[in-house]
Amino acid sequence: MASKESTGYKCRIALVLFLLLGSIAALITVAVIQDKWSFRSYSMEYGIVIDSGSSRSNIYLYEWPGEKQNQTGMVKEVMNCRVAGEGISEMKVDAEKDAASWKAFKASGMRLLEESNKTRAIEIMESLREYLSGLPFHFQNASIISGQEEGLYGWITVNYIMENFFEKNMWNKYVRPEGGQTFGSMDLGGASTQIAFSVGQNLTGEDFLHVKLYGYTYNVYTHSFLCYGKSEAEKKVLDKIVQQSSNPDLILNPCYPNGFNATVKASDIYDTTCTNIPGKYNMDQEFFMVGAGDSEDCKKFVRMIFDFKTCTSDHCSFNGVEQPPVTGEYMAYAGYFFTARAIGGSEDLDTFKAAVAKFCHTPWTQLKKEKTWISDRYLKTYCTAGHYIVSLLTEGYKFNKDTWTNIHFEKEIKKTSIGWSLGYMLSLSNMIPSDVKQNYPLTDPLFAGLIFLFSALTIVTLVIVFIYCVRTCY
Repeated sequence: MASKESTGYKCRIALVLFLLLGSIAALITVAVIQDKWSFRSYSMEYGIVIDSGSSRSNIYLYEWPGEKQNQTGMVKEVMNCRVAGEGISEMKVDAEKDAASWKAFKASGMRLLEESNKTRAIEIMESLREYLSGLPFHFQNASIISGQEEGLYGWITVNYIMENFFEKNMWNKYVRPEGGQTFGSMDLGGASTQIAFSVGQNLTGEDFLHVKLYGYTYNVYTHSFLCYGKSEAEKKVLDKIVQQSSNPDLILNPCYPNGFNATVKASDIYDTTCTNIPGKYNMDQEFFMVGAGDSEDCKKFVRMIFDFKTCTSDHCSFNGVEQPPVTGEYMAYAGYFFTARAIGGSEDLDTFKAAVAKFCHTPWTQLKKEKTWISDRYLKTYCTAGHYIVSLLTEGYKFNKDTWTNIHFEKEIKKTSIGWSLGYMLSLSNMIPSDVKQNYPLTDPLFAGLIFLFSALTIVTLVIVFIYCVRTCY
């Protein structure tokens, strides 16, 4: 009888201990599952960049997952649209026109305006910030970016789209591509032009910037030439042609096609800090220009706007600006692309030079028949632009017959527009906090209920064990 009671007692003790250990194990398991099986989910982030350039204006919409790769967002262009309207640099003159301008964002040379009339530029930007702050999105900033920033952001855009910063490995992780080679970037706007490319050596100076992207640091040379965009360069050429003519009523313009005649106002050439009006003329002066269609003469006038001789460094581009030798592949976009498309034959240097000469010698009536997609406003400028690009790239940046083939004239890559705005959005994404949500396998009520249940069971079994111990001792 005693043996049976002893056996039953031991069984009850074993059962209680089993329950105690089981409840402790269950408590730990629930806590571990809730912690280890949890995961983060990220919402999509969106950004809008308004590019108000001197010759075009676009609004870009970008998106990227909140989960970043090495602190940098994987940004994708969702859409872009070109907008119409008065140039914002023309604002603060007519209140009615100002009101209409807020409906669009077509800027015109804000860096040039900042140089010539800083007070007015500040007033325009303040009005722009006030207007954008009232729109139904989170407004961050409106500013006049420097030419150097524009060049750097363009370089970032090109290499991001080309996937030169990252690639997916076999484990679906983003890693730096083998070799880490990058493209150079060349942007030709209306008021300025930029060149940017990475350099292997740790060179220093005002045109060398260090930028960190996807966990790696790049040393980038970037320089912006204000007043050497396509539109401003053409004004410089027109100025040279005007100054070499003694009769404003009949000026032979070798850069205009034969058969094209136009009355050009002095204000159309000299309404900028990039050119100074000759003393014998005023802004109301009119010049009657007759197209001569002479490629060699046009080339001569184009070369006059550059200084290819002055250089106080080992290597220079033009106007005494230091520049390391160009190496590797380059993406040429914006004005480069549109000029190359209009003229054709950009695959090698000799072919492009021949195409420029042919374009310049083609009569106006024939050009209009052949280039129906180009408006007269731009068609008349491409002889100048063609020679300008040849002089800039060969005598300025020092591309030759061999390296010219490394230049790719493109408008977009992989259905994404090339420009500074995407690079700017990538840089900004580093500073935008991600909207992250922690997801758990157990809902809060279920987790709390299980923790309470197994905690209570643990406490009860501990009490029972304590009681058995007391009875055993006494």
